Order: sequence, then structure tokens, then C-alpha cells
Amino acid sequence: MSPRVRPPAVAGSFYPAGPEGLARAVDRLLAAAGPPALDAMPGALIVPHAGYVYSGQVAASAYAALRPFAGSIRRAVVVGPAHFVPLSGIAVPAAEAWSTPLGEVPIDDELRTAAAQAGAAVDDEPHAPEHSIEVQLPFLQRLLGPEVPVLRSRSG
Repeated sequence: MSPRVRPPAVAGSFYPAGPEGLARAVDRLLAAAGPPALDAMPGALIVPHAGYVYSGQVAASAYAALRPFAGSIRRAVVVGPAHFVPLSGIAVPAAEAWSTPLGEVPIDDELRTAAAQAGAAVDDEPHAPEHSIEVQLPFLQRLLGPEVPVLRSRSG
């Protein structure tokens, strides 16, 4: 893993640390969520960010709504609160990708640049110890595939 890739901070505590176990856990949660009852793709999802044992079923229910539209989703924006590093405003990561046990998820550089031009800080420090965004990524990886770029931002 290069220094431009943010390593997982909570693998093994908030969700399984191994790729096979994590894939099985996410797939099981998504399967249990059942088919979504939406006629159109949601513009946004509000998803809990605790460990999967506590919030995985609810998170999977939200993400299951994307299943019918997964082939048309070209990028995702994930916003989460900052629990550990004081932050005023929004911070987007400088890293090129985030890693989970399922692989690397690229950061959407175009969206990062736009966020920075709109006043967001480009700073990896608020992201390093955080779980709120990290726990979302395996759901996106399993539903959208590893190549869908994501912009992650942390709000203070």
C-alpha cells in the first residue's frame, strides 16, 4: 500500500478484517435486506456508521435501494462526521485512494478539486482514525464494484 492510500482504521473491530469474511458479511446483510421498494434511484441515503453488528442491517437496507441502479452509478459522495480530530467545516482527503480488506477505492480527484475550490480543506488527518466513512465503503464496493470513484468528506 502506498503512502497515498489511506489504510483501514477499523477493520477487525467495526467489520471483518479479512476480504472473504467481509465480502460474506456484506453480501449476507444485503441479501437479508430484501428487494428495495423504490421506483427511482434515491438522490441521497442517510446510513448509520456504527459497527456492522450494531448497524449493519439498517445500513444494508439503505444500500439495497441502490441495487437496481448500480450499473448507472458513476461516482458516489460519502459524508461523515468527525469524531476524533477537531474540524471546522469540511475536509476531503489528499490520499488517492482508501483501502478496505476488499481492495482500494479511488478518490474522485475532479470532485476533490471542486470541493477544495468551494472551501473544503484537503487534509488526511481528520480521516485517519475515523470509522464513519470507512464502514460505508465495503457496501459500495460490493454493490458498485471497485472502480467507482468516491469523494469522502468529513464534516466538523
